Amino acid sequence: MSKLLSVVTNDRPKLRRTDPIDVAAYLQARIIGQDEALWEIIPFLEMYQANLNPMGRPAGVFLLLGPTGTGKTRTAEVVAEALHGSDRHLLRIDCGEYQMEHEVAKLVGAPPGYLGHKETQAVLSQQRLDAVTSEHSRLSVVLFDEIEKAAPSMQRILLGILDKAFLRTGDNHPVNFENSVIFLSSNLGAREMAEQTRPQMGFAQSQCEVPGDKLHQTALHAVRKRFSPEFLNRIDAAVTYRPLSKEAMTAILEQQLAALQQLVDLRLGTRTVLLRYTAECREFLLKQGISAEYGARELKRTVHRWVLQPLASLVIQKRIPAGRRVEVGYDREEPGTTFKLLR
Repeated sequence: MSKLLSVVTNDRPKLRRTDPIDVAAYLQARIIGQDEALWEIIPFLEMYQANLNPMGRPAGVFLLLGPTGTGKTRTAEVVAEALHGSDRHLLRIDCGEYQMEHEVAKLVGAPPGYLGHKETQAVLSQQRLDAVTSEHSRLSVVLFDEIEKAAPSMQRILLGILDKAFLRTGDNHPVNFENSVIFLSSNLGAREMAEQTRPQMGFAQSQCEVPGDKLHQTALHAVRKRFSPEFLNRIDAAVTYRPLSKEAMTAILEQQLAALQQLVDLRLGTRTVLLRYTAECREFLLKQGISAEYGARELKRTVHRWVLQPLASLVIQKRIPAGRRVEVGYDREEPGTTFKLLR
Protein backbone atom coordinates (compact mmCIF):
# COMPACT_ATOMS: atom_id res chain seq x y z
CA MET A 1 0.00 0.00 0.00
CA SER A 2 1.22 3.47 -0.80
CA LYS A 3 2.71 5.39 2.09
CA LEU A 4 1.69 8.93 2.99
CA LEU A 5 4.76 11.08 3.45
CA SER A 6 4.98 13.46 6.40
CA VAL A 7 4.32 17.01 5.27
CA VAL A 8 5.40 20.07 7.22
CA THR A 9 4.98 22.68 4.51
CA ASN A 10 3.20 25.91 5.34
CA ASP A 11 1.99 26.44 1.79
CA ARG A 12 -1.72 26.02 1.26
CA PRO A 13 -2.38 23.94 -1.86
CA LYS A 14 -4.15 25.80 -4.63
CA LEU A 15 -7.30 24.11 -5.88
CA ARG A 16 -7.40 23.61 -9.64
CA ARG A 17 -11.08 23.59 -10.43
CA THR A 18 -10.57 22.57 -14.06
CA ASP A 19 -9.40 19.11 -12.92
CA PRO A 20 -10.57 16.78 -10.14
CA ILE A 21 -8.95 17.82 -6.89
CA ASP A 22 -6.07 15.64 -5.69
CA VAL A 23 -7.71 14.75 -2.39
CA ALA A 24 -4.72 12.79 -1.09
CA ALA A 25 -2.28 15.66 -1.65
CA TYR A 26 -4.65 18.22 -0.20
CA LEU A 27 -5.42 16.25 2.95
CA GLN A 28 -1.81 15.35 3.66
CA ALA A 29 -0.83 19.01 3.40
CA ARG A 30 -3.54 20.15 5.82
CA ILE A 31 -3.78 17.32 8.38
CA ILE A 32 -0.49 16.85 10.20
CA GLY A 33 0.73 13.74 11.99
CA GLN A 34 -2.14 11.38 11.07
CA ASP A 35 -0.82 9.58 8.01
CA GLU A 36 -2.33 6.17 8.78
CA ALA A 37 -5.73 7.66 9.60
CA LEU A 38 -5.89 9.61 6.34
CA TRP A 39 -5.16 6.55 4.24
CA GLU A 40 -8.23 4.85 5.70
CA ILE A 41 -10.38 7.68 4.29
CA ILE A 42 -8.73 8.72 1.01
CA PRO A 43 -9.56 5.56 -1.06
CA PHE A 44 -13.30 6.05 -0.53
CA LEU A 45 -13.12 9.68 -1.69
CA GLU A 46 -11.13 8.64 -4.75
CA MET A 47 -13.66 5.90 -5.57
CA TYR A 48 -16.40 8.52 -5.55
CA GLN A 49 -14.37 10.84 -7.77
CA ALA A 50 -13.86 7.97 -10.22
CA ASN A 51 -17.61 7.18 -10.09
CA LEU A 52 -16.80 3.67 -8.85
CA ASN A 53 -18.33 3.88 -5.40
CA PRO A 54 -20.96 1.23 -4.53
CA MET A 55 -24.57 2.18 -5.25
CA GLY A 56 -27.31 2.29 -2.65
CA ARG A 57 -25.19 3.44 0.29
CA PRO A 58 -23.16 6.50 1.34
CA ALA A 59 -19.86 7.13 -0.42
CA GLY A 60 -18.09 6.48 2.87
CA VAL A 61 -18.89 6.08 6.57
CA PHE A 62 -16.07 6.65 9.05
CA LEU A 63 -15.92 6.43 12.83
CA LEU A 64 -13.13 8.76 13.97
CA LEU A 65 -11.61 7.77 17.31
CA GLY A 66 -8.82 9.13 19.45
CA PRO A 67 -7.96 11.83 22.00
CA THR A 68 -9.24 15.39 21.80
CA GLY A 69 -7.22 17.78 19.67
CA THR A 70 -5.71 15.22 17.29
CA GLY A 71 -7.57 16.29 14.13
CA LYS A 72 -10.82 14.29 14.01
CA THR A 73 -13.22 17.19 13.47
CA ARG A 74 -10.61 19.02 11.41
CA THR A 75 -10.50 16.09 8.97
CA ALA A 76 -14.18 16.52 8.08
CA GLU A 77 -13.64 20.26 7.65
CA VAL A 78 -10.64 19.76 5.36
CA VAL A 79 -12.51 17.20 3.24
CA ALA A 80 -15.27 19.78 2.74
CA GLU A 81 -12.63 22.39 1.95
CA ALA A 82 -10.95 20.13 -0.59
CA LEU A 83 -14.20 19.24 -2.36
CA HIS A 84 -15.97 22.60 -2.26
CA GLY A 85 -13.31 25.25 -1.59
CA SER A 86 -14.55 26.10 1.91
CA ASP A 87 -14.95 24.26 5.21
CA ARG A 88 -18.35 25.94 5.57
CA HIS A 89 -19.73 23.34 3.16
CA LEU A 90 -20.17 20.93 6.04
CA LEU A 91 -23.41 19.71 7.63
CA ARG A 92 -22.38 19.36 11.26
CA ILE A 93 -24.61 17.69 13.83
CA ASP A 94 -23.47 18.43 17.39
CA CYS A 95 -24.63 15.28 19.14
CA GLY A 96 -24.37 17.00 22.52
CA GLU A 97 -27.60 18.77 21.54
CA TYR A 98 -29.42 15.45 21.12
CA GLN A 99 -28.87 13.77 24.49
CA MET A 100 -32.61 13.45 25.21
CA GLU A 101 -34.90 11.20 23.19
CA HIS A 102 -37.33 13.99 22.28
CA GLU A 103 -34.45 16.12 20.95
CA VAL A 104 -33.47 13.42 18.45
CA ALA A 105 -36.88 13.87 16.79
CA LYS A 106 -35.63 17.24 15.49
CA LEU A 107 -33.41 15.38 13.04
CA VAL A 108 -36.38 14.09 11.05
CA GLY A 109 -39.02 16.64 12.08
CA ALA A 110 -42.47 16.17 13.56
CA PRO A 111 -44.98 14.13 11.48
CA PRO A 112 -48.31 15.62 10.35
CA GLY A 113 -50.79 16.05 13.18
CA TYR A 114 -48.09 16.50 15.84
CA LEU A 115 -47.34 19.76 17.63
CA GLY A 116 -44.73 21.80 15.76
CA HIS A 117 -45.12 19.98 12.46
CA LYS A 118 -45.22 23.12 10.30
CA GLU A 119 -42.81 25.16 12.43
CA THR A 120 -39.95 22.65 12.68
CA GLN A 121 -37.88 21.74 9.61
CA ALA A 122 -35.99 18.46 9.72
CA VAL A 123 -32.26 18.90 10.34
CA LEU A 124 -31.51 15.94 8.04
CA SER A 125 -33.42 17.11 4.98
CA GLN A 126 -32.58 16.88 1.29
CA GLN A 127 -32.46 20.67 1.14
CA ARG A 128 -29.79 20.83 3.83
CA LEU A 129 -27.73 18.13 2.17
CA ASP A 130 -27.90 19.95 -1.16
CA ALA A 131 -27.01 23.25 0.54
CA VAL A 132 -23.52 21.98 1.48
CA THR A 133 -22.66 20.84 -2.05
CA SER A 134 -21.17 23.17 -4.65
CA GLU A 135 -20.58 23.55 -8.36
CA HIS A 136 -17.28 21.76 -7.83
CA SER A 137 -18.66 18.55 -6.29
CA ARG A 138 -22.00 16.83 -5.66
CA LEU A 139 -20.62 15.08 -2.58
CA SER A 140 -21.97 16.44 0.70
CA VAL A 141 -19.91 16.08 3.88
CA VAL A 142 -21.86 15.25 7.05
CA LEU A 143 -20.31 15.18 10.53
CA PHE A 144 -21.99 13.72 13.61
CA ASP A 145 -19.69 15.23 16.23
CA GLU A 146 -19.19 13.31 19.52
CA ILE A 147 -21.67 10.63 18.55
CA GLU A 148 -21.42 8.92 21.94
CA LYS A 149 -23.29 11.84 23.56
CA ALA A 150 -26.48 11.29 21.54
CA ALA A 151 -29.51 9.43 22.87
CA PRO A 152 -29.84 5.76 21.80
CA SER A 153 -32.57 6.62 19.29
CA MET A 154 -29.93 8.43 17.22
CA GLN A 155 -28.49 5.01 16.37
CA ARG A 156 -31.85 3.80 15.08
CA ILE A 157 -32.13 6.78 12.76
CA LEU A 158 -28.59 6.25 11.52
CA LEU A 159 -29.05 2.54 10.78
CA GLY A 160 -31.05 3.18 7.61
CA ILE A 161 -28.80 6.05 6.53
CA LEU A 162 -25.59 4.06 6.91
CA ASP A 163 -26.96 0.89 5.33
CA LYS A 164 -29.24 2.05 2.50
CA ALA A 165 -28.34 5.76 2.27
CA PHE A 166 -32.01 6.54 2.81
CA LEU A 167 -34.09 8.46 5.34
CA ARG A 168 -37.73 9.49 5.40
CA THR A 169 -38.52 12.67 7.32
CA GLY A 170 -41.52 13.22 9.55
CA ASP A 171 -43.48 14.85 6.72
CA ASN A 172 -42.80 11.79 4.51
CA HIS A 173 -40.14 13.39 2.30
CA PRO A 174 -37.29 11.08 1.19
CA VAL A 175 -33.66 12.02 1.82
CA ASN A 176 -30.92 10.41 -0.30
CA PHE A 177 -27.45 10.04 1.25
CA GLU A 178 -25.81 8.26 -1.71
CA ASN A 179 -23.88 11.42 -2.56
CA SER A 180 -22.70 11.90 1.02
CA VAL A 181 -19.62 11.03 3.03
CA ILE A 182 -20.44 10.62 6.71
CA PHE A 183 -18.06 11.13 9.63
CA LEU A 184 -18.89 10.07 13.19
CA SER A 185 -16.40 11.46 15.68
CA SER A 186 -16.04 10.06 19.20
CA ASN A 187 -13.82 10.42 22.25
CA LEU A 188 -14.59 6.90 23.47
CA GLY A 189 -11.41 5.24 24.71
CA ALA A 190 -9.52 8.54 24.68
CA ARG A 191 -8.76 8.42 28.40
CA GLU A 192 -7.39 4.89 28.18
CA MET A 193 -5.28 5.83 25.14
CA ALA A 194 -3.91 8.86 26.99
CA GLU A 195 -2.86 6.66 29.91
CA GLN A 196 -0.96 4.35 27.55
CA THR A 197 0.90 7.22 25.89
CA ARG A 198 1.26 9.53 28.90
CA PRO A 199 5.06 9.13 29.18
CA GLN A 200 5.48 10.81 25.78
CA MET A 201 3.29 13.77 26.72
CA GLY A 202 5.37 16.79 27.62
CA PHE A 203 8.23 17.71 25.38
CA ALA A 204 10.92 17.29 28.01
CA GLN A 205 10.04 13.69 28.73
CA SER A 206 11.24 10.69 26.82
CA GLN A 207 8.80 9.31 24.33
CA CYS A 208 6.95 6.07 24.91
CA GLU A 209 6.09 4.56 21.55
CA VAL A 210 2.83 2.64 21.62
CA PRO A 211 2.01 0.44 18.60
CA GLY A 212 -0.85 1.81 16.53
CA ASP A 213 -2.65 -1.54 16.67
CA LYS A 214 -2.70 -1.43 20.47
CA LEU A 215 -4.19 2.05 20.53
CA HIS A 216 -6.73 1.02 17.91
CA GLN A 217 -7.82 -2.01 19.92
CA THR A 218 -8.13 0.14 23.04
CA ALA A 219 -10.45 2.51 21.20
CA LEU A 220 -12.48 -0.32 19.65
CA HIS A 221 -12.96 -1.97 23.03
CA ALA A 222 -14.62 1.20 24.35
CA VAL A 223 -16.69 1.58 21.18
CA ARG A 224 -18.04 -1.98 21.30
CA LYS A 225 -19.28 -1.42 24.85
CA ARG A 226 -21.25 1.65 23.71
CA PHE A 227 -22.63 0.74 20.26
CA SER A 228 -24.47 -2.32 18.97
CA PRO A 229 -22.84 -4.75 16.49
CA GLU A 230 -25.46 -3.96 13.81
CA PHE A 231 -24.53 -0.28 14.04
CA LEU A 232 -20.77 -0.90 13.89
CA ASN A 233 -21.15 -3.31 10.95
CA ARG A 234 -22.47 -0.44 8.83
CA ILE A 235 -19.27 1.59 9.26
CA ASP A 236 -16.68 1.38 6.48
CA ALA A 237 -13.70 2.14 8.69
CA ALA A 238 -13.05 2.84 12.36
CA VAL A 239 -10.11 5.24 12.21
CA THR A 240 -7.93 5.84 15.25
CA TYR A 241 -6.02 9.12 15.56
CA ARG A 242 -2.76 8.96 17.46
CA PRO A 243 -1.63 11.56 20.02
CA LEU A 244 0.45 14.15 18.16
CA SER A 245 4.22 14.20 18.41
CA LYS A 246 6.20 17.38 19.08
CA GLU A 247 7.21 17.48 15.41
CA ALA A 248 3.57 17.38 14.36
CA MET A 249 2.65 20.05 16.90
CA THR A 250 5.43 22.26 15.57
CA ALA A 251 4.16 21.85 12.02
CA ILE A 252 0.60 22.68 13.14
CA LEU A 253 1.91 25.84 14.81
CA GLU A 254 3.55 26.85 11.54
CA GLN A 255 0.18 26.37 9.82
CA GLN A 256 -1.49 28.59 12.38
CA LEU A 257 1.15 31.30 12.02
CA ALA A 258 0.87 31.17 8.22
CA ALA A 259 -2.93 31.45 8.50
CA LEU A 260 -2.52 34.44 10.80
CA GLN A 261 -0.29 36.17 8.25
CA GLN A 262 -2.92 35.54 5.57
CA LEU A 263 -5.54 37.11 7.82
CA VAL A 264 -3.36 40.18 8.45
CA ASP A 265 -2.69 40.56 4.72
CA LEU A 266 -6.37 40.21 3.86
CA ARG A 267 -7.69 42.60 6.50
CA LEU A 268 -5.00 45.29 6.38
CA GLY A 269 -4.48 45.24 2.62
CA THR A 270 -1.87 47.84 1.65
CA ARG A 271 -1.27 48.56 5.35
CA THR A 272 -0.20 44.98 6.10
CA VAL A 273 2.87 44.08 8.14
CA LEU A 274 5.17 41.06 7.84
CA LEU A 275 5.47 39.00 11.02
CA ARG A 276 8.63 37.08 11.92
CA TYR A 277 8.94 34.87 14.99
CA THR A 278 11.94 34.02 17.15
CA ALA A 279 12.64 30.44 18.20
CA GLU A 280 11.87 31.37 21.83
CA CYS A 281 8.50 32.79 20.80
CA ARG A 282 7.61 29.62 18.90
CA GLU A 283 8.52 27.47 21.90
CA PHE A 284 6.45 29.69 24.18
CA LEU A 285 3.39 29.41 21.91
CA LEU A 286 3.77 25.63 21.79
CA LYS A 287 3.93 25.31 25.57
CA GLN A 288 0.94 27.59 26.03
CA GLY A 289 -1.21 26.05 23.31
CA ILE A 290 -0.62 22.33 23.71
CA SER A 291 -1.53 19.97 26.53
CA ALA A 292 -1.84 16.26 27.14
CA GLU A 293 -5.58 16.69 27.75
CA TYR A 294 -6.56 18.84 24.77
CA GLY A 295 -3.81 18.15 22.22
CA ALA A 296 -3.56 20.99 19.70
CA ARG A 297 -7.13 22.22 20.23
CA GLU A 298 -6.03 25.35 22.14
CA LEU A 299 -3.22 26.29 19.76
CA LYS A 300 -5.28 28.60 17.55
CA ARG A 301 -6.69 30.41 20.57
CA THR A 302 -3.18 30.79 21.98
CA VAL A 303 -1.89 32.37 18.78
CA HIS A 304 -4.80 34.80 18.80
CA ARG A 305 -4.24 35.72 22.44
CA TRP A 306 -0.48 36.21 22.36
CA VAL A 307 0.01 37.47 18.79
CA LEU A 308 -3.17 38.75 17.13
CA GLN A 309 -4.66 40.63 20.09
CA PRO A 310 -1.51 42.61 21.02
CA LEU A 311 -0.84 43.23 17.32
CA ALA A 312 -4.34 44.72 16.98
CA SER A 313 -3.62 47.09 19.88
CA LEU A 314 -0.39 48.24 18.25
CA VAL A 315 -2.15 48.80 14.92
CA ILE A 316 -4.88 50.89 16.59
CA GLN A 317 -2.22 52.97 18.36
CA LYS A 318 -0.45 53.45 15.00
CA ARG A 319 2.80 52.18 16.49
CA ILE A 320 3.50 49.88 13.52
CA PRO A 321 3.90 51.64 10.16
CA ALA A 322 2.43 49.97 7.09
CA GLY A 323 4.69 47.60 5.19
CA ARG A 324 7.17 47.07 8.03
CA ARG A 325 8.60 43.78 9.22
CA VAL A 326 7.87 42.96 12.83
CA GLU A 327 9.77 40.50 15.00
CA VAL A 328 7.57 38.68 17.51
CA GLY A 329 9.75 37.61 20.41
CA TYR A 330 9.49 36.34 23.97
CA ASP A 331 9.94 38.26 27.21
CA ARG A 332 11.53 36.06 29.88
CA GLU A 333 11.07 38.53 32.76
CA GLU A 334 7.36 39.00 32.18
CA PRO A 335 6.40 35.86 30.25
CA GLY A 336 4.66 36.91 27.08
CA THR A 337 5.26 38.09 23.54
CA THR A 338 7.15 41.19 22.44
CA PHE A 339 7.00 43.13 19.17
CA LYS A 340 10.02 44.81 17.58
CA LEU A 341 10.24 46.74 14.32
CA LEU A 342 12.90 45.43 11.96
CA ARG A 343 14.77 47.46 9.37
